[in-house]
Amino acid sequence: MATFLHRIGRFAFRRRWLVVVLWAVVLGAVGAVAAGTTNTASSNFSLPGTESQRAFDLLDEKFPAANAEGASARVVVRAPQGERVDGGANRAAMEKVLAELKDSSSRVAQVSDPFAAKTVSADGVTAYAQITYTVGAADLTDADHTGIDEALETGRDQGLTVEASGDALAEPEQGMAAEAIGFLLAALVLVVTFGSLVAAGFPLLTALTGVGVSTSLITAVSATFELDSSTSALASMLGIAVGIDYALFIVSRYRAERADGYDAKEAAARANGTAGSAVVFAGVTVIIALAGLSVVDLPLLTAMGLAAAGAVVVAVLVAITLVPALLSFGSERVLGRARKRGGEPAPVKTVNGAPRATVGRRWIALVMRRPAAVLVLAVVALGTLALPAADLKLGLPDDGSKAPSSTQRKAYDLLSESFGPGFNGPLIVTVDDRTPATAAGTAASLGKAIAALPDVKGVSPAAFNQAGDTAIITVVPGSGPTTDATKDLVANIRSLAGKSQAENGARAMVTGTTALNIDVSDKFSAAIAPYLVLVVGLAFLVLILVFRSILVPVKAALGFLLSVLASLGSLVAVFQWGWLKDLFGLEQTGPIMSLMPILMVGIVFGLAMDYQVFLVTRMREAYVHGADPRMAVETGFRHSAKVVTAAALIMISVFAGFIGSHEAIIKALGFALAVAVALDAFVVRMTIVPAVLTLLGKHAWTLPRWIDRILPEVDIEGEKLARHDPEAEADRGPAAETTPQLSGRY
Repeated sequence: MATFLHRIGRFAFRRRWLVVVLWAVVLGAVGAVAAGTTNTASSNFSLPGTESQRAFDLLDEKFPAANAEGASARVVVRAPQGERVDGGANRAAMEKVLAELKDSSSRVAQVSDPFAAKTVSADGVTAYAQITYTVGAADLTDADHTGIDEALETGRDQGLTVEASGDALAEPEQGMAAEAIGFLLAALVLVVTFGSLVAAGFPLLTALTGVGVSTSLITAVSATFELDSSTSALASMLGIAVGIDYALFIVSRYRAERADGYDAKEAAARANGTAGSAVVFAGVTVIIALAGLSVVDLPLLTAMGLAAAGAVVVAVLVAITLVPALLSFGSERVLGRARKRGGEPAPVKTVNGAPRATVGRRWIALVMRRPAAVLVLAVVALGTLALPAADLKLGLPDDGSKAPSSTQRKAYDLLSESFGPGFNGPLIVTVDDRTPATAAGTAASLGKAIAALPDVKGVSPAAFNQAGDTAIITVVPGSGPTTDATKDLVANIRSLAGKSQAENGARAMVTGTTALNIDVSDKFSAAIAPYLVLVVGLAFLVLILVFRSILVPVKAALGFLLSVLASLGSLVAVFQWGWLKDLFGLEQTGPIMSLMPILMVGIVFGLAMDYQVFLVTRMREAYVHGADPRMAVETGFRHSAKVVTAAALIMISVFAGFIGSHEAIIKALGFALAVAVALDAFVVRMTIVPAVLTLLGKHAWTLPRWIDRILPEVDIEGEKLARHDPEAEADRGPAAETTPQLSGRY
């Protein structure tokens, strides 16, 4: 691996224009394809293998009109206090609003009359009308959205309270792109770290190239593969973060190799062979973890995982090819503060003849002085942060989870107050049988049985399709969609359905958004443990291969679990409990998005392995080269601390930038990943890891001989480069004799 990447680095350095032009052609080609794609991302959600999805599929087949894909909106009207909507002036005002809605667009298919449809509350204070369109939500124009807004304002001007919900409404615009915020923060970290605009610019340029290619590809295939709108955002988030970090590691190693006396070409090649090997390994772990999300068998999660994995693949390819080429353009200027203007190495800052005690030196000295105390304190701190995770509640976002200031949330609250908390989460019970008479009899008896269950506010008469073999029964719970009482009601209805099918053979199923939400939560709860075993087991096996140790992988896996649980606890505390919600601009708290925990596990696993590789391989390298265990830990930490710190800060900056997103899943995921990276990099990898390795001593680097014999050798640090490439030492300049102390001080 190292020698292969060394050759790639040499080739890219020598043929810099060819490499740059090739990437420019790739970017232009995929960009042109994406620009020519007229289809938009899909908003469909399916959950194969669950009862609610089977019922949805049945409705598609038997009631195609009921499952039409046209956009829709629900307009809720409330009369002034003490009045009714059917009063003379209020009714006239409401009819004016409905007429304006009907004329707001040629795409409007129908606007229901609340009085004819009997969608007026029992006290006559609130009514709602249903609007359907002939096209999907993605095909509505700004003029269509403006038409809805103007109609709402007309009703408000007449003294009515008018709010709306549904996918026909325009999504709120973000003030500043989340990607731009994170990107600017990452740029600042790079400038401070390198002290060179050129060195800082290379990772930013390569990250933009990689993200441009990957997001363009996702856009081009989004309609074909029905990718969700958040898929591109996740790929962009990860692409920027790992793209900058991977380039950072290679540029940093290049500066170190130059400080060791190698000329520009050889330094770039060696940086690609050493840091590039670690980049490939780290990238592969992220890719496997993300691709492994497909085991959950949820199309949305599979698409997000594969798209994000593809973005990481592109980031790795850009890092090991384009970065060496760019180094050829700025081989001297990229050194920044590492050299004087005349090209000589900058002197090492000393105090009384000894190297100055940097923050990293002081930190590792503290950790190694009291390793047991530091370990206990760090574990207790992470355990405390993880405690809220015990109260984790999963759910799917709906209008009730939107900001209280939004019209969707106001409409949700109006309906809950006037029609009951369960109105916003009705259950749909389907009954089907080959024999219409059996279907009719079962629907009638089942409807009566459901009405007698606890927490049922209303049961509608069965509605049959034209063939008479399938019926729909709408059940309105007495409690809200996310309550335990509603979950129990779904279980009770399914129990009744099972007994009914055993008696007469007709199949009955429960579906609807609320039932789907419950099934999603159950599916993820069942999948999280097997997936954790999969990724942790993978981490253990791969790290044994890299570090030739049993205890190091055990420590790495346990540290990963600690950081994941602590970040989940932080997510619950802020997004579910509401702690510090104002600090993060969070207007509404509620259940955590169902796919969040397992998606976070997959991403954090890969990122945790990044820092594990870049930090601990330097420690192992020092030990293999003759340092005693304590000195190996200290030396490896000194050589890696600054670049790992910079990499973590960049990741945190990029992820934190997405907290400003209006998409609930992206906002929460950005927060969770920023916290997870901070905890894993600074608490687990840079505190717990050196403390544990100090306590273990030489036992940390031992491996049973029978295991060692069967494992292939992985040369992450490029120890065989000199043997495989005789040109290496020939390219080493005279500075090697005078500047070895600069190695690792990047």
